[in-house]
This record gives sequence, structure tokens and C-alpha cells, in this order.
Amino acid sequence: MNTIQSINKNRLISLFSHLVSIDSPSLGERNMCDEIIRRLEALAIPWEEDNTGEKIDGNAGNLYAYIEGTLNLPPLLFSAHMDTVEPSSGKKAVIASDGKITSAGNTVLGADDLSGVAAILEAITVLKESGLPHRPIELLFDVSEETYCTGIGQFDFSRLHSKEVYVLDLTGSIGSAAFQAPSILSFRAAFQGRSAHAGFSPEKGIHAIQAAARAVTLIECGHIDNTTVNIGTIQGGTADNIVPESCILTGEIRSFSDEAARSRLTLIQNIIEQSAEEAGAAVHFESQTLCLAYCTEQSQPVVERFVNTCTKLGLTPHLQQTYGGSDNNHFVHHGLQGLVIASGMNHCHSCQEYTNVNDLESAAKLTLALMLSKE
Repeated sequence: MNTIQSINKNRLISLFSHLVSIDSPSLGERNMCDEIIRRLEALAIPWEEDNTGEKIDGNAGNLYAYIEGTLNLPPLLFSAHMDTVEPSSGKKAVIASDGKITSAGNTVLGADDLSGVAAILEAITVLKESGLPHRPIELLFDVSEETYCTGIGQFDFSRLHSKEVYVLDLTGSIGSAAFQAPSILSFRAAFQGRSAHAGFSPEKGIHAIQAAARAVTLIECGHIDNTTVNIGTIQGGTADNIVPESCILTGEIRSFSDEAARSRLTLIQNIIEQSAEEAGAAVHFESQTLCLAYCTEQSQPVVERFVNTCTKLGLTPHLQQTYGGSDNNHFVHHGLQGLVIASGMNHCHSCQEYTNVNDLESAAKLTLALMLSKE
């Protein structure tokens, strides 16, 4: 059987459009989770939902399924996240005559990551219908990925049998895959000065915003070698005639080297603390690790299988780095070798987001071919 011909394009596009119509914001994936459960049950695939929703104040958990194989080969894991960024309420897939699929313009489309969810569901549907021999397959549809992978962070990785994973959650042409992603560190600095009347006695105040601004001018932002730094927000003050007593600034660091990211974090903390001291202000600095850097070696079977499968399907494999974090950051640090692969999403996190019929079909074909691979 030719797997290239086995994807049902009309069914796939109908599935994608239906998934898009389901509201599934981060922490509100209940309806999406129930829809995937319904489709798994229709295929007689057993599933389990964990209690992540309770832990993160959401209404749904991570959804796991295991499909028994008929070939004596190691299992493979396929993963996509169920949540979409805002604005997402009332999403609708609008399909143009040339095959381009957009939203109505007032919401995101949700191709991030419903293109991945659709590709996996169509692939396993064909797998079940065809009766073709295949290895064991594991599926994981997680919640709250868009909130720095909050959902997958609660998953019990010890339940996984697979040592390799394909995460369908990347922009770019089908055949693109990210083998390296950064550590992402966030930081927050709360400056505390002293208020005073700005007109009568400004000298009695300690200007918290000025202390924070001094730090901002000294912190190098943008690309710095393989690291990026950004100051994202600064908030402070209560009125134009009051010397502000408090100011909060936040930012993030991304680097392919976790060591470099933490070194940059230390430098930033020192700048902030020195700026506060010079202004006579106090400051409380805190940071959080959102993702840990990884690099999947291109000699690994998970990469070689992907490249060979793309070539067989007439797709051009393109291995790349990405500055974006994903669930794969967590998989790799729990012992799996993984790639993040393109599933048909463009201009993500905006109301201009789009996909197209051909890309959705190619993503599903690639997913199915990986599931059927004997490599």
C-alpha cells in the first residue's frame, strides 16, 4: 500500500476545520480534550488523562494513548499540544480557492498546534483502517504548552515506553525540523525607592523608575553570540507629581548554552543590584527557568529516520536551530531523543496566522510514514 495515497485529504481538512472551531485556550482545553478522546474511542484506542488540570488550575489534563504494534520494533512517541494562544474565542477556518486557510481575521487560526493534532489523528485513523503492520505508537496531547510548557512539566514521564519522539509544533515548510533549542530564563526585578512630592520636595524621594531605567540602559539586549536578551516590561509610579517609590521590570534570556544563559543572568542581576545601590534604592531580584537547552545529535536514529522518510516522500529535509521553546525541551531532559517537526503553521501567535491544504496533507503523510517506518 502506498502511504502517500492513503491520507484522506477531505477528511483531514474537515477534521482540521472542526478542531479550529473548538475553543481551547491555555487552561481551558476541556472541549478539545473531549473531542480527541471521542476520536480515540471511535478507533478503539485506549487513553488516559492525568490530573495536570487540577495542579495548574486548568480544566483538562494531559491526554496519553498507547497503540499496540504488530512489529517487534521500539515504540515511537508523537506529540502535539491542545491549547492555542489568544485571541482565540470563536475561531473559524476560512478556506480560500487556492487552498490557503486563515481565520476570519479577528482571532488566531490555531494551526499552532491544531495542525499537529490533526496530522496525528488522521495518521492513526489510516493506521487503524489499513491494518498495515507497524511498531507500537505512543501519543501525547498536552495542555498549556503556550504558557512555557506548564502542562507537560506536570506529566509523569516514567510511564513512557518510547526513547524517541516527534513533536509536531514548528513553523516552516514540511520537512523542516528543529534539532536544537535554547534554555529560556525569565527574571523580575522589583525596585523599592521612597515617595515624595515631586514639586515641593523631590530631594526627599528615591526615584525607583530612574533606578530601573539606569539598569535598562546598561543591560545589553538583542543577539549576543548564541544568546538573546530582552527587557519586556517596566511598570512603576502612581502620579506625575509623586516621586515613584516602586518600579518592576521583567525580561528573559535565551541561549543554546545553558551555562551562557546563567552567566548572562548573573551579569544582569549584578547590573540591576548596582544600579539600585547607586540610586539609594533597594531591589528584589528573582528568576525562573522556563526551558532547558538541548541539542539532538544529527547522527541519532530519530534524525536519520526523519531525513530518510522525508526523502522517500519527495520532501526536502531541513534541519535547523530554533530560538523557540517547546515540549521537546522537556522530553529530551527526561531521556528521549527528539525532533520538533513542521506541521503546517505560519505567522503564529497573530491574527494573520495561516496554513494551507497541501501542507496539512503533507504533514499527515509524513506523520503516517514515520509511524510505518521500519528504521
